[in-house]
Amino acid sequence: EAALHCPIGTKELHCLSEGKQKVVILASDHTRPVPSKVIMPRLLREIRKGNPEAKITILIATGCHRGTTESELRAKFGDEIVAKEHIVVHDCDESEMVELGLLPSGGALWVNALAAKADLLIAEGFIEPHFFAGFSGGRKSVLPGIADRKTVLYNHNGCFIDSPYARTGILENNPIHKDMIFAAKEIGLDFICNVVLDEDKQIIHAVAGDCEMAHRAGCAFLKERCQVRAKPADLVVTSNGGYPLDQNIYQAVKGMTAAEALVRKDGVIIMAADCEDGHGGESFFKTFQVEKDLNRMMERFVSTNATDTLVDQWQSQILVRVLRHARVIFVSRAPDDMVENFQLIPAHSLEEALETAYQILGTEKPETIVIPDGVSVIAYSDG
Repeated sequence: EAALHCPIGTKELHCLSEGKQKVVILASDHTRPVPSKVIMPRLLREIRKGNPEAKITILIATGCHRGTTESELRAKFGDEIVAKEHIVVHDCDESEMVELGLLPSGGALWVNALAAKADLLIAEGFIEPHFFAGFSGGRKSVLPGIADRKTVLYNHNGCFIDSPYARTGILENNPIHKDMIFAAKEIGLDFICNVVLDEDKQIIHAVAGDCEMAHRAGCAFLKERCQVRAKPADLVVTSNGGYPLDQNIYQAVKGMTAAEALVRKDGVIIMAADCEDGHGGESFFKTFQVEKDLNRMMERFVSTNATDTLVDQWQSQILVRVLRHARVIFVSRAPDDMVENFQLIPAHSLEEALETAYQILGTEKPETIVIPDGVSVIAYSDG
């Protein structure tokens, strides 16, 4: 409430909504723990306070993820909002798109036409460390959230992913972030409301207002509280922070990058993620099924032209980077053969994973770091 009444860099939302007929709210999808039941009713109230007759569309910013189901929408928003509000699920392949010119990197910017034609464009979301965009939230609701697949693929190209600035907690000089913020401004993202969550997925901070200024303020708040510096260790144990980000192997790569930053070369990472949805990406799975040589894979990713970026290439590229640095033992409910396809070592409990790690490292007392939630920590090595 305080954030909405004291927005950063803009007027209050009810003032912005005056006279605006076509209002679109970008909402995160089922893969993100955004507390929409808290945020969305307040956004709707503020919009209708300024214009009771506004035609509001909630557009689910799926990016290139699968479509959010009705049951997932009900879990996210509650039955009342699903029943009363107009909700559209973005499809990066099927939704009507419009072109808004070229990104700073040279790629074509294609976005959902509903959002592009809105009189007022708003986004809800949350801010957490992100393994190549620096932080989630803010501009990510547009790119990749409601962008066409070819625009997302261009933005996630091999050279950008390979950049030393495309890392957790870094916005400055990050080529991926640069394109994302351009896209948000080009489409006219007028207002955001983003929250910061604690380990129990409860809101501890909120920012609202200008898509860049409010987002940077939220990132600064988070960064002060989630940075960790530690000496490298032989064994790093982590997770993907539980549901919903531990739904598949694809998402679990994110948590691995926090461990990657702190594990010694040729050390061991233990990654715990439930993975009830399996691998999470057919192209991601087939990439590892077809090619087994990690060095050849990396060479191909980096040398692929941005316009030819493959689906899920970025996730494969980052997993290859992790695997070339350390062995990864994967604790999940995913089938063993699926886990092994990604050159991960399957385990069915933390105890089993530790025993395997001790065998690989040749000691039962390795130097060990535990990161309970690898998605929420910006890890730095001091040696």
